[in-house]
Amino acid sequence: MMLRTLCRTGGALLQQTQRAAPRLWVTPAQQRWASSLPMNTVVLFVPQQEAWVVERMGRFHRILEPGLNFLIPILDRVRYVQSLKEIVIDVPEQSAVSLDNVTLQIDGVLYLRILDPFKASYGVEEPEYAVTQLAQTTMRSELGKLTLDKVFRERESLNSNIVHSINQASDEWGIRCLRYEIKDIHVPPRVKESMQMQVEAERKKRATVLDSEGMREAAINVAEGQKRAQILASEGEKAEQINKAAGEAQAVLARAEAKAKAICMLSEALTQQNGDAAASLSVAEQYVSAFSKLAKESNTILLPSNTGDMSGMITQAMTIYSTMAKKGPNVPEAAQLKSEDHANQSSQ
Repeated sequence: MMLRTLCRTGGALLQQTQRAAPRLWVTPAQQRWASSLPMNTVVLFVPQQEAWVVERMGRFHRILEPGLNFLIPILDRVRYVQSLKEIVIDVPEQSAVSLDNVTLQIDGVLYLRILDPFKASYGVEEPEYAVTQLAQTTMRSELGKLTLDKVFRERESLNSNIVHSINQASDEWGIRCLRYEIKDIHVPPRVKESMQMQVEAERKKRATVLDSEGMREAAINVAEGQKRAQILASEGEKAEQINKAAGEAQAVLARAEAKAKAICMLSEALTQQNGDAAASLSVAEQYVSAFSKLAKESNTILLPSNTGDMSGMITQAMTIYSTMAKKGPNVPEAAQLKSEDHANQSSQ
């Protein structure tokens, strides 16, 4: 009976204290950080992913874990309720000046989580406001180190630098910044027009470069084609000359072999019976053939004194043949050559 009366008395006093005390953590700006502060009903049930900070007689006592917990009425009070979930904060739009003196309007989204409820409760008065202000100042500082072109190209690097800078300061608050993402970047209208003109100029430059490279490739291809055509033509001319020289050499050899065979056959014929008569007949035929060609190839004519005496000419040729036959085995060939020379002289 006394315990029941004590509990009722403690609950009434706690309610009066809650109504009288200022609620620093139940303002609209702090809704994401703390739910409504629970009353001390001796038996408390803490939800999952929440940490309740308990003070005993105005001093930090302990942090209640999720599940069933017991508190002493009047002496213990739940002072802060911290959410251990990942929290998303919209960073308001702000102005920043880049390295090349361009004013930008930029906003972002911050993702963070409470790692130490004690530090988050007693290390800073308003964690959300503190982290938001830190993110804005860090953003302005990082943007001041980059030019406008690098801000768009190195967006991921800029986000990582901001996260690193925020974590260096928020470690004392028990808060860990997980990610920072830039949502929108707004540039002045004149700067946007200049950027558009720059993009168009860059495209025209690329088109001109591509055209010049195409013309260069075409000229190279034409030169390569002409070079190969000349090489093939020279190789064809070389092969033609080689084939022609080989043909002429074969013709000379064929004529030499034919002449050698003819001389051998003539020599054999002269050594046989009635060879002299055959030689006389051949000389007579050549003599007549030589006279038939007079004045056809040239207008200069040399004639012997006894042109009409054919028998004398044949006798003279045979005498020369007999004389040469006595000197060696090559008499028939010498006589034949002599008779040919004489016939040629007569024809001239």
